Amino acid sequence: MKQCMDSENLHRRLKKIIGQINAIDRMIDEDIPCEQILMQINASKSALHKVGHIIVEGHLEHCVKQAIKEEDADEAISDISSILEYYSRI
Repeated sequence: MKQCMDSENLHRRLKKIIGQINAIDRMIDEDIPCEQILMQINASKSALHKVGHIIVEGHLEHCVKQAIKEEDADEAISDISSILEYYSRI
């Protein structure tokens, strides 16, 4: 991965998501009501989506911007297209 992202922030967020997933696993074993489990699943999905958003922002801010500065419009458009394709699948 290129140095275009705040890795420390991403790692911190991912560790929190891992903790949320582990808590969901425990909730299932503890027979917690389904609504509460689903609320935690939704919170985890939202947090993971935010991680993806941060990565997209970093890529646009650094990689795509660099391609534009270097006047490589084809590379910039290709990068944006690839990001949109992958991120729209989430």
